[in-house]
This record gives sequence, structure tokens and C-alpha cells, in this order.
Amino acid sequence: MFIQNKTDLDKIRDDNAKLLEPRMKRISPDENGHYAKDIKRSVVICAGTGCISAGSMAVYDGLKKAVDEAGLADNVNVIKTGCVGCCVAGPIVVVYPEGIFYQKVDVEHIPDIVESHFKNGQPINSLMWLREKTKDEHVPLLKDITFFKEQKRMILEVSGIIDPTNIKEYIALDGYQALAKSMLDMKPEEIRDEVKASGIRGRGGAGFPTGLKWDFAAKSESDEKYVICNADEGDPGAFMNRSVLEGNPHSILEGMVICGFAIGSNNGVIYTRAEYPLAIERLNIAIEQARDFGLLGKNILGSGFDFDIAIRIGAGAFVCGEETALMRSVEGRRGEPTPRPPYPAVSGLWNKPTNINNVGTFSNVPWIIRNGAQEYAKIGTQKSNGTKIFALVGDVIHSGLVEVPMGSTLRHIIFDVGGGIPKRRKFKAAQLGGPSGGCVPAEHLDAPIDFDSLIQLGAMMGSGGLIVMDNKSCMVDIAKFFMDFVCDESCGKCPPCRIGTKRMLEMLEKITRGDGEEGDIDFLIDLGKDIKLASLCGLGQTAANPILSTIRYFRDEYEKHINEKICPAGVCADLLRFEVDKDLCKKCGVCVKACEFDAIAWHKGEYAAIYKDKCTKCRNCIESCPFNAIY
Repeated sequence: MFIQNKTDLDKIRDDNAKLLEPRMKRISPDENGHYAKDIKRSVVICAGTGCISAGSMAVYDGLKKAVDEAGLADNVNVIKTGCVGCCVAGPIVVVYPEGIFYQKVDVEHIPDIVESHFKNGQPINSLMWLREKTKDEHVPLLKDITFFKEQKRMILEVSGIIDPTNIKEYIALDGYQALAKSMLDMKPEEIRDEVKASGIRGRGGAGFPTGLKWDFAAKSESDEKYVICNADEGDPGAFMNRSVLEGNPHSILEGMVICGFAIGSNNGVIYTRAEYPLAIERLNIAIEQARDFGLLGKNILGSGFDFDIAIRIGAGAFVCGEETALMRSVEGRRGEPTPRPPYPAVSGLWNKPTNINNVGTFSNVPWIIRNGAQEYAKIGTQKSNGTKIFALVGDVIHSGLVEVPMGSTLRHIIFDVGGGIPKRRKFKAAQLGGPSGGCVPAEHLDAPIDFDSLIQLGAMMGSGGLIVMDNKSCMVDIAKFFMDFVCDESCGKCPPCRIGTKRMLEMLEKITRGDGEEGDIDFLIDLGKDIKLASLCGLGQTAANPILSTIRYFRDEYEKHINEKICPAGVCADLLRFEVDKDLCKKCGVCVKACEFDAIAWHKGEYAAIYKDKCTKCRNCIESCPFNAIY
């Protein structure tokens, strides 16, 4: 259907809202815990990259087939959706209107789900979430699960509910209403004022005020302007942009069109990486559907405004997350940063005024326009408004995609939302901002996570990667990992980054193999500061952050590596010596079975002993010993 005006848009919303009713309303069970048998059900299966890799497509195909064979197709609608969020629980199946949350669903579970739940109204307890503290009580409803209850989902609100390949479902939940309001009821400067009043800052990492950025581009005189969505995401462990692209692509398109209207641009570009095939596929579907419905292209909603969007795919270079390198890549040139000024708002893509925001920024814009700047400004902190999506990964029980208000503490994110540290280990640090960020130690667990507070702690917000580390992590090794990544991804254009990061990596390698010397720490600090001051782009200027922050908070670990030639965490292989504690050894021989290299001597009734010349330091013996007798 081609939408010519707001009346047409409202009709599609109202007609399709009825189809979404089972997913939006909730019903309660009877006194026996049973649900009505003849209700209309929507069965939502997570089809984000994480759950697909765990086998959710086989579950989807199997469930559709089983529903058809059981004669339930009229009452049970099986739907693929975007990332539900708790990736560790995949494949995830949510049954509405009950709101029953099933985790780790396999094909073999399908007959029971159809027979017990769909036919008899009796959900299956064994597939439900277990309460974190007791581990013996099931939590059936998604809304009651701590992981979801402790979040504030605005951008992720419909991801996991709607079919991302069906524009009608997005419209049914007020999608494109912000676009209609912007074009038909507001002037471009009023839109920019609303975005400024909301206080939203760029979600790509630097945190520059979005409304101010739009103002600069709007005031640049040119016959042509561009709107670019930076959907490149190169941080290790980060998947925020990818998940939004896969689960709610129309929110990005809507935000980009509003931006185009606000700054006077008719051309949009989404830049993403080839490693995101599913995101690209769903973006292409969304763009084609928006064109077919008249929400992209010529004379949008009869307003006389034209805007269209093209996708450009990069080869996955980390440096192309930097805006000037990104634009060179879009132009077909080598992805290298260029000096600023001029800034993109004055001279960007093809030397035309260009506004660049990332996925998180654009997907916030429709919410701001629909609900108002004042409502948005109430969320978060005074200088960091709204919510932030984090990819919570590493040593945390419930890893996945989380959305919390700006200013939430690290403790809240890791322990309340993420469930804490597994294996009863202690929290040691969290790396925020990826290779451009820094680590935050346990002493700052209660510091607010916002743009300005993180800078003071020696870290940065970045795009939203949050890697949790327990007390078995070596901070020198962590710094080496990120520096190795930066060296590999440096474009090589400026010597401070190209040569300086290589020297820092060599120094870290020297320290972790036991050759560290007095003065090495001061060398790393001085060189890191020089790289920070002299590098051309933001990526080079922040490259030393992981090293500087780990030295700031864990200098004693560096000193033990250098002075005592030991790795306190037992990670750096060249510094390890494996010993058997005879006071703890129970002479059981479990370690012998775990060793693949015949490096352990043991006879029944005797203590184990390790052959130092045969030991490969693989750690299998340590992991297998039930009595912690090997250290």
C-alpha cells in the first residue's frame, strides 16, 4: 500500500494493531496454573544472529510444521523476531499473550510445547528461567525475569516482539508517526530544537550533542547534503548496532529521514560491514518496504520532501568507524582519517555538508519526536540523557544486550541485570569502550556510567561494549590483547599510531614473557601520553587507554610481572610454574586423566607430581582438580 498522507498511515496502524494484540496484552492462569486452550497465540522465536547460531531456525521450522500438523495454525501464529537480549539463553521462544519465556529450546522440545502448552494450556516448567538465588524455582513470565525487569528498554522495546521484515508491524506500534509529525506539523528548525532540548548526545562514543551537530549541517550552504548512519562496529565483544539493525531496522530509517528533513538533505547512506549479512539483508528488506509504502523516495507523505537511502558495505576495518575514514571508504578510497577542520558538517562526503550519527542515535530520534524532548530529558542524568545499550559479555552469568538509563552504576548492570560473576569468583574490572576505552576496577563499581564520569575514571562510553573480568584475569594480558588489536587495525597513516602502538605492544610482550625491566612501566606511560597527543584521529588518540588505565589501577600486577617474574592471575604462560600442594592433594589421580601430555606422575595412594620438562602449561590439571590442589 502506498501511503499518501497521515490518514493512510493511521489506517495501517489501526488495522494491524489488532494482529499484534496477542503480543501486547497479558492474561493470567487459573488457580491450577493452566491457561485457556482456545486463545489466539503468537509464538515469537528469536532470530538474531546469536540465537540463529544456537539453532533457532531449526526450532522455528520445526514449530511451524508441528503447529500445522496439530491443526492449530488458526490459533497459533509462529513469528521470527529480532534479538530478545539474553543471548546466553538462546534459542529463545516467548509465547504470548501469556508472556511465557522458554530458554535453550531444542527441536526435541517441540512436541511437548505443542501438546502440553498449546493444546492443554499447561506451560513446561523445565524450559523456563530459573530464579538466580534459589536455582530451584522457575520464573515463567518474561516480565518477572530480573534480567529484563532491571532494564529500561526504549530502543529495544519492540525488538523481540515485532517481525523486523514486516513494516506493518512496526507501523502498528506507532512506527513512522514521528516522521509524519516532523514533516506535517513541524518546521526543520523546530525539529532541531526538539532534539537539542532532549539533551541526546551521540551514541557512537564521543558524546557530542546531536542537536548541535544537526544545526551545523543545516546552516551549511550547499546544493546537496548527506545523512550517514555509522553502522560499522569493530570493537571486540560489541554487537549493539548489529542487533538493532536486525531487530528494528525501521527505527533507523525513520530517524534518518527526520534528520534529512531537519538539515535539508535528500540523500542517506548506511555504512556497515560485510560481517553483518543478516543485518544487511533485513536493512535491504526494510528499505524496499519503506519505498513501496511511500515512506522513502519522492514526495514522502505528500509533504513535497524527497529522501532515499543506500547501503554501503565496508570490509571490516576498525578505523572506518572514525567518521572521516568512513566517508573515504564510502567514496571508494582507502579508509584513512583526514585532518579536521573542515568538519563533515561543512565538507564531508564528496566534499558536501554531511551529518554522521550512529545506529543508537538515529533509533532514539523517533521516540524523542513522538514523546517530546522533556520526557526524554527526564531519563538518565543531567548531562547524559536517555538510555544506553550495552553488549554485556565476558565473565558474567547473563551475557547479552542490555538497555539501562544513563547514570546506572556498573554494579547495577553487572549484578542486578547480568546476574553477577559465575563460579562464585570476584569481580575484578570491566573494560568499557573497547580498544578505545579503559578498565574500571571494583573500587568504582558504584560510579555512574555516563559520558563525563567515565572520562574521569580513565575509560569512555564508546559504542557500548562492556567486557566483564573476574579475578582470574591478568590485566597486563588484557592490555596486550587490546594493543595487539589496535596495532593490527591501525591504518598506518600517522607515525605516532603506526609506530608507537607497535612499540607498546612489544614492551607488553616483553613483560609477559618474563623479560621486563625497571623503567618499563614509565616508558609505557610516557609513550602512551605521546601517542594520545600526536595521533591524527580519535582512534589513535585513545589507543593507549587500555594500557594507561590498567597501569593506573593495577600497577602492582605490572610490577609483579617485572620484578618477581610471576603472573598473579596465572594467565601468562611464560611466567607460570605448576606445583602440587600436598596438604590439599587427595591422591585421587583425576589430574593424570586430564593431562594430555603425560606430564604428571602418579601412583595409586601417592601424591601427584608434575614433570616440569613435559608440562605445556595448558591448565587442564588446574581446571580438573576438585580440591584446588594444583597451583
